[in-house]
Amino acid sequence: MSFADREQAGRALGGALATHKCRHPVVLGLPRGGLPVAREVAEMLNAPLDVMVVRKLGAPNGPELAIGAVGEHVTLIDEDLVSMLGVSDEWLTRAVVRERGVVQRRIADLREVRRAVPLRDRCVILVDDGIATGATMEAAVRAVRSQRPLKVVVAAPLASVDAAAWLRSIADEVVILETPDPFIAVGAHYVDFAPVSDADVRTMLAGQAELVDV
Repeated sequence: MSFADREQAGRALGGALATHKCRHPVVLGLPRGGLPVAREVAEMLNAPLDVMVVRKLGAPNGPELAIGAVGEHVTLIDEDLVSMLGVSDEWLTRAVVRERGVVQRRIADLREVRRAVPLRDRCVILVDDGIATGATMEAAVRAVRSQRPLKVVVAAPLASVDAAAWLRSIADEVVILETPDPFIAVGAHYVDFAPVSDADVRTMLAGQAELVDV
């Protein structure tokens, strides 16, 4: 199955989520590509839209391969993969510091247009445009858990079989529309997979900030 674009995928995902019991939901998109999907979901559920900023740690010789992820107050490292690839401690430390700095700057920038929605005792729906390894989403789940939500739901239009299985072990619920096998890349399943800029994310958050009572 292919999606026309992230907006169409978001509407399909929102339709699937509308049948799930999630009281007092808040929708968190993973910047950048997850925001257009999350916006459609939030509108369909009449829920507030916010972000959960996380960054993938890409392998030294293959940045698309996640060897970990960094989020607000959380850092995850795939020790087995790091060992198998021979990634040095020095390189890994520099990468973590660099990506943590990006996370902090991006959070500060986005909070200028959208104050953080309280997550405690809320049903939190984490949305991305697709999930390949699950490392970035895992970091997001763990970051959300630290804020003591009532429930954590992971949602995406598509995910790899392995990622979906792993996320079911750490989230309260996982809603995935498609699990292509073999899973090539997220963008391969979209007709229009245009890049989403930081400016686009700011615009989406600013447009949604006052639409719902948080």
